Amino acid sequence: MKRALIYLTVIILILWSCTIPVQAFTAKNLDVAVQGSGDAVITFDYELSWFENIAVFMHIADPAIELKKALESNFNTPVDVIRADGGESQFTVQGFAAVREQDGAITMKTPALSFVEAEKILDQYWFAPLISPDFSPEVTRIRFPDGYVEIFANEISIPSVTHTLPSAV
Repeated sequence: MKRALIYLTVIILILWSCTIPVQAFTAKNLDVAVQGSGDAVITFDYELSWFENIAVFMHIADPAIELKKALESNFNTPVDVIRADGGESQFTVQGFAAVREQDGAITMKTPALSFVEAEKILDQYWFAPLISPDFSPEVTRIRFPDGYVEIFANEISIPSVTHTLPSAV
C-alpha cells in the first residue's frame, strides 16, 4: 500500500509538471560598465530552470555562448567571454559606446538594447508553449567612467543613453 501511494504521488507530480508552464530563463541584473575607450564590461545575472541547468551541466546548451553570439550579431563587434557559469556571464564588448570629443568635453553614447528578438526566436521552438521565460532584467544599470549611472527596471528594451563626462575624467 505504501509503495503504491509513492508511485501514485510520483505519477501525479510528473503529470502536473507536464501540464503547467515551467519558468525558464529569468533575467535578473544587467550591468553595463562603459570604459573610457568606449569598450564595455557587461555582467548578466540570470536564473535557469532545473531543465536548463541540466542542459548546461551536460553541455547541451551554454548560455554564455548564446549570449556572446547574440551580442556579436546585435553590435557587429567582437565580444570576449570573461566568465560564465550557471547564473552569471560576463563579457567585454569592444567599441560598445560611441565616444566623441568636442571642445574638451567627451560625450559617450551607448546603443539601445532589446531582448524582444530573443523572445521571438524562442517562440519558434517546439517547447515554447511549455516554458515562460522572462528576458527583461529586473534591474539594468548603465555605468559611465565618471560614476554616472542610468537605471532601468523590468524593461525589455533599453534606450540609447548619452552622457557627457566632466573634463577632469
